[in-house]
Parts: sequence; structure tokens; C-alpha cells
Amino acid sequence: MRRLLFSLLFFSICHTSFAWGFWAHQRINRIAVFLLPPEMIGFYKQNIEYITEHAVDPDKRRYASVEEAPRHYIDLDHYCEYPCKDFPRSWKDAVAKYSEDTLKAYGIVPWRIQQMMYWLTDAFKEKDKAKILRLSTEMGHYIADSNVPLHTTENYNGQMTHQVGIHGFWESRIPELFGADYDYFIGKAAYVSKPSDRIWQTILESHHALDTVFGFEKLLNKNFSSDNKYAFETRGQTMVKAYSSDYSKAYSDMMNGMVERRMRDAIKMVADFWFTCWVNAGSPDLNKLTDKPLSAEEQKEIQAEQDAWKERKKQYGHDHPETGTEGVH
Repeated sequence: MRRLLFSLLFFSICHTSFAWGFWAHQRINRIAVFLLPPEMIGFYKQNIEYITEHAVDPDKRRYASVEEAPRHYIDLDHYCEYPCKDFPRSWKDAVAKYSEDTLKAYGIVPWRIQQMMYWLTDAFKEKDKAKILRLSTEMGHYIADSNVPLHTTENYNGQMTHQVGIHGFWESRIPELFGADYDYFIGKAAYVSKPSDRIWQTILESHHALDTVFGFEKLLNKNFSSDNKYAFETRGQTMVKAYSSDYSKAYSDMMNGMVERRMRDAIKMVADFWFTCWVNAGSPDLNKLTDKPLSAEEQKEIQAEQDAWKERKKQYGHDHPETGTEGVH
């Protein structure tokens, strides 16, 4: 039954030429739609293809804007050790203690999510359809990132522990291989009375998992030869070197389903935050929204982002392969 439901929900999604890291982002946004209450689900289901496809827009924007990269992570270990009780939770206090430049250098994802919440609440109040869709979709991306342990550390791709590639392995390879069997019966969206507390709880849970993420992969690596750790697969017209299915399954099993749990938590959090913004806006009727055309400036900005993504010359911020694969030339 679980696999049947999964197929019904995602039958229209196919593999694309995008990085495999996009797989989880798209599914997190898509499943979150089905957690919404009756007053919201009709509108979101009508626009589910947009919400799914554009879940990866913030990652694409990293090729166009230097300002985008730090919105996806926070290098918490640059400042403190878990549980970071003295680290300021509010943006104002954090700026006062560390400076805005320092915060942007080491990531601002918790405050980006809060900023998106304010904007989405205003979009609901204005009954602006285009803004509601764009902000809902992109906020889902940042929330998903906050649930990834490797988005909370300076050692984001294992470059400091001789585990380069672990980022794409954890958040891309494992979900793609095993995500169809994950349990997506999560419950319904609930109102969040203290969003900041929820965001920081998520960040700290992600950060606390890093010992497991790094420790188990290092332990597993000792028991696998290179021939068994990697496999060669064809993607389009390219032969890629990827973590093997056996190695990936062994890692996932050692972590006792951590990737699945973090995906489930991300889905629930996305739905909860969409619902919370809608309630805070006065629960407007989503059948009576206004279609406002994009301004010339907005159209120009979107075109610039699309052009930068097509060229993909430089990715700003944390540079890591999103796929968990290596191209073979």
C-alpha cells in the first residue's frame, strides 16, 4: 500500500538532468502539500507541479548571486559546541555579538526561514497568488536544508576528515536509492506558536547528528574495498562513478534510517510553516486570490538566474557535488 500511495503521489515526476540533490527537495515540497487542511490543500494541489519543480530554484540561484549561498546553511561549529546555549537565537543579538559580515560568511539559514515566513504571511494577506506560490516553494527548500546535518558544519563535505563526497552521499545518493520505500504517512499540518524555537530545535538536532554521520561512514569505509565502495553507472550520455548500492545501504542501515527521519521531519515542518503563515494572515480564502503579473524587474531577475544556471560557471558558497557521483571523462 505504501508503494502504491507513493506511485500515485509522484507518478508525474521523472528523472531530470539536474543534480541528484534535487530529488529530496522536490519530494519534500510535494508530499508536504498532502498534509495541509481542506482550506489549503485544494489550492496547493492545483499548483503542485510548480511547487515540486521550483523547489530547487534557490540552489540554481547560487550560480547567479553571491548573496544566496549562506541562506542554505549555518556553520554552527565555527561559533560553539553543541548544544550552543550561549549562541544568540535572534538576528539582532547575533549581529551585535558577531557582526553581519561574519554571520553571512558562515551561514544564515535559521534567519532566512524566519524572513520567508514574514514574507509568506504578507503574501497571504495580500492574496497574491504568484507570491504565495514562490515563497511557499522556496521556504520549503530552506527548511529542508536546515534538516540536513551537513548544512550545520564547516566540514560540510568531509573535506576536513578525508571524507570528501559525503555531502552528496548523505542527502542525494541515499534518498534516490531508497526514498521510494520511506514511510510518508506523517500526519497533518499543525500550527507553530513559536517558529524560532522550532527552527533552532531543528538546527540543533541536525548538528547533534554529525558524530553519527561522520563516524559511521569512517567506520564503514574500513570494511569496504574501493571496488565495492563505488560503482559505475550511466546517467544520460555520461558514465559516473557513484557510491555503490551495497555501500549506500550499509551506511543507511548503520545510521538506523536517519535520512528517512530527517526527510519526514522536513516534510512535516514545511507543511506546519505553510499552515502557520496562512493562519497568521487571517486564514484567507485561497479560492479568491489575485493574479498579479510579474514586474519587468522581476522578469529580468528570473531570466538572469536561468542564464546563470545554464552556464553553471561558478557556484557561490559551500562548494560540493550535490549528486554523490563523480563524472568519468
